[in-house]
Amino acid sequence: MTIDVVSELQGTVVALLARPGEAVRFGGALALVESMKMHHEVVAPADGVVASIAVVEGSTLAVGDVLMSLGDPVDSGDDATLPPPDISSALALPTGLDRPDLTEVIERHEGGLDAARPDAVAKRRRRGRRTARENVADLVDEGSLIEYGPLVIAAQRRRRDLADLIENTPGDGLVAGIGDVNGDLFADERTRKCIAMSYDYTVLAGTQGTQNHRKKDRLFELAEQLRLPVVFFTEGGGGRPGDTDQLGVSGLDCLAFLWFAELSGTVPLIGVNAGYCFAGNAALLGCCDIVIATEDSNIGMGGPAMIEGGGLGVYEPLEIGPIEVQRANGVVDIVAADEAEATTIAKRLVGYFQGTVETWDSPDQTALRDVVPLDRLRAYDIRRVIDGLFDVGSVTELRRDFGLGMVTALARLEGRPVGVVANNPHHLAGAIDSDGADKAARFMQLCDAHGLPVITLCDTPGMMVGPDVEETALVRHCSRLFVTGANLSVPMVTVVTRKSYGLGAQAMMGGSTKAPLACLSWPTGEFGGMGLEGAVRLGYRKELEAAESDAEREALFNTMVDRMYEHGKAVSVATHFEIDDVIDPADTRRWITTLLAAAPPSRGERPNIDTW
Repeated sequence: MTIDVVSELQGTVVALLARPGEAVRFGGALALVESMKMHHEVVAPADGVVASIAVVEGSTLAVGDVLMSLGDPVDSGDDATLPPPDISSALALPTGLDRPDLTEVIERHEGGLDAARPDAVAKRRRRGRRTARENVADLVDEGSLIEYGPLVIAAQRRRRDLADLIENTPGDGLVAGIGDVNGDLFADERTRKCIAMSYDYTVLAGTQGTQNHRKKDRLFELAEQLRLPVVFFTEGGGGRPGDTDQLGVSGLDCLAFLWFAELSGTVPLIGVNAGYCFAGNAALLGCCDIVIATEDSNIGMGGPAMIEGGGLGVYEPLEIGPIEVQRANGVVDIVAADEAEATTIAKRLVGYFQGTVETWDSPDQTALRDVVPLDRLRAYDIRRVIDGLFDVGSVTELRRDFGLGMVTALARLEGRPVGVVANNPHHLAGAIDSDGADKAARFMQLCDAHGLPVITLCDTPGMMVGPDVEETALVRHCSRLFVTGANLSVPMVTVVTRKSYGLGAQAMMGGSTKAPLACLSWPTGEFGGMGLEGAVRLGYRKELEAAESDAEREALFNTMVDRMYEHGKAVSVATHFEIDDVIDPADTRRWITTLLAAAPPSRGERPNIDTW
């Protein structure tokens, strides 16, 4: 019995892979037929021997045309006369890792890794720095990164050989992808995901090239679509003038700055810098919600070439935006010793936006009872309150060296991330100046955008006053606290630790003692429309002037202050229900956690977060 082998498609015979008399197995390739520029195998429908061939190479086939006929296989008692089936192809081609196409891909990827670039790595070592890939690998969980555009090269084909570009401009100076961060803390796979990006200073000094702009655009789009946080290592020299493979003149139609800025308020943006960061790199860093920089960072909107080109003098890079300047003026939120510490901090910061952790420890809450001294004129450290109230080891302070009268920090309460805003009695007695107001208002925006409840610790005599401070536009700056606080969508809870006077206190509460979910006071709390001493001098001026001696005047002053204190102390104010309760400091956590557990989830609806 014979079986006809027919064509299942219209095409042309390009190869006959079996000869008459040849034994074939079911599924073995018998011929190749080209149709629509593709080669399709014609396979044996059964075991057998090729009896005859009806076509030659080059023959045109219609559907159903017979190519050859198969006869019964020779019966030898076993299958020894039949070759093994080759379903994939009868052509002797390499398979698996031996395929040349796969080999090329693997080699191209490996060429961009640190192991293939020992000279570049050694140069980084001499500077005491890590490579871009080392920083990204340290940030994301091992083996979790999927990298976008690793085979991209600089857009300089018109001036450099392709081999040179492949060898010396891998990734066009940008390592970027999606990976897991803090996978040990969060079981949900989506929660772990983060976009990791790093300029590669070993490639054209980390400058912003045509192709790495396009890579950034791609990742920024993904961040918006997938709602993933972004961690960006920004070391580099800004725009690159040497690219040749693009149209246009100015390059101002670049979309990277638009799209990255649009991410503000949508996803958390964390910038990390070590070394030089100038021009475009600095602009992206400045768009970030939180900026971490190493002690050897220099950050500036213009580098040495731009300064000199503008006729403003010749400066060394180390003279531009050193860390001692940028930490004091508020550009840098957190200063790290080196890239390793900076990366550890970045992972910690991402964690606050990933959600609640299951494991936490509470400090001894009874210790809070003695943090604020009985002597109402004795200063104390507000950071002891913060560290003692929130989960052990969970507090990360931002902008510590700027706006010294205000403390802003991310922390956790029973594992839940929160934002903390507190007056600092060690600076201006806790009075709110322009820098402090800006610092607090911007931090509240950050919390509001990403659904973090805000806990305020109030100890302020009010807004700072005087001709000098008014020159800082205090009226506008302090009013930011009212506008921001009044429009928060996240829960707020206020705890008064001592002074709660005037507009400054109201600003710390979102505008009123009735604005937060609860306005609580510790026993040391004292309240009033203005500071007690000022109120006495203003309200009892005639009585004080009528005193016959300085001693009598001082005694009268102290008596009036004591009287007003008794009238305005926390337990007295609570009887008028101006505040919700006066509590044992050790009970503060229970109050706050109860309120936050009762509050509905909040994502925040801010269109963006002010850069300042």
